[in-house]
Amino acid sequence: MDPRLTRRYAARWQTLDDQIAAFDAEFTAEAKNDEAARRLMAIPGIGALNATALVAAVGDTWTFERGRNLAAWLGLVPRQATSRLLGITKRGGKYLRKMLIQGARAALPTLSRRSTRLGQWLRGLLARAHSNTVAVALAAKMARIV
Repeated sequence: MDPRLTRRYAARWQTLDDQIAAFDAEFTAEAKNDEAARRLMAIPGIGALNATALVAAVGDTWTFERGRNLAAWLGLVPRQATSRLLGITKRGGKYLRKMLIQGARAALPTLSRRSTRLGQWLRGLLARAHSNTVAVALAAKMARIV
């Protein structure tokens, strides 16, 4: 492979990394200036990107009667067939659902080691279910907390 081509692509890659870092800094600054986003960032697994996306998409959470309704709106609740629970519905905001699941995946190792009720609940789930299923369950719980 031509070394000039490699250097050109490396420079393009570095430019993209710099742009992503600038966007991250902008989101973080915006989230720190917004009271609702600051409160959301106090929830484990919700960072600046998740907080600003939730504030922009949901706005006032009081439009949902209870936390489960927000989780259902995001598509994080199980589908139900008679008395059996199936996979999540995947209805609602695909971007927000994906972001909450990624945040839950990132927070899962730390939260499951804590000696809190949430940590005990997560350890119990991890003993019975696959880690991806537990991450989605944690994302649904985060949506309920929101």
